[in-house]
Amino acid sequence: MTLIESEVKAKLKTFIAKNFLLGKDPGSLKDGDSFLDTGIVDSTGVLEFVAFLQETWSVETADDELTMENFDSINNLAGFVLKKAA
Repeated sequence: MTLIESEVKAKLKTFIAKNFLLGKDPGSLKDGDSFLDTGIVDSTGVLEFVAFLQETWSVETADDELTMENFDSINNLAGFVLKKAA
């Protein structure tokens, strides 16, 4: 399966808007914004991401991959998905 970064980011943004922004303007979230620093996602939210990645792209996430480098922004998540799907 070949994934396209822009499509992965679009699906992630839709998921984030639906599950975390709760009425906030999704356009205000930039691809590089830290979820932790902006208060959008907490540790429970990371587990929601893990389930979403599994359901959407069949991406398995090992415990040692649950890091800020992989899960703290749209850019990081998209990079993680693309790396795992390659």
